[in-house]
Amino acid sequence: MGQTYQQLVEKEWVSFPGGELEGARPRTLCAPCREQLKRDAARGVKPSRPRALCFQCYRADLERERKLQAAGQLDTASEARFQFALPLEPVNHPRLERLRAERGVARAESSQGAGRFVDRRRQAQIAARHALHAIAAGLKARQAPPAERDRALASSLVASR
Repeated sequence: MGQTYQQLVEKEWVSFPGGELEGARPRTLCAPCREQLKRDAARGVKPSRPRALCFQCYRADLERERKLQAAGQLDTASEARFQFALPLEPVNHPRLERLRAERGVARAESSQGAGRFVDRRRQAQIAARHALHAIAAGLKARQAPPAERDRALASSLVASR
């Protein structure tokens, strides 16, 4: 019994059921062995002897090692990886052209009738704001008395309406 324990610690090899073959102690357990381990832990039962290596556990451990090796060889900066990870679908060019045409028609319709004056009004408002700032800057530079400054600004505001 002591010899078996020493074997596990030194070589980390365990025998398959039947005792004829040995394999490295797996780091991964198959689903049935995990469930058995959980049941034993819940009952507080410690195994008196090391349990034999299950073939499914052995295969799961081989698969784990294979995946780790593949992950270590993965080139994360490759063009294919970046393209695969993109969340966007390829551009639907016919749909894009249709949407552009619809937007062009909508813009043309909005510039008809009263809509053609919207842009002119916005430009006039911007020009009036700049003119008021220029008037205020001129009054400040001239150091006009407060009464004259207030009168000039009030007349400018009335004119801008």
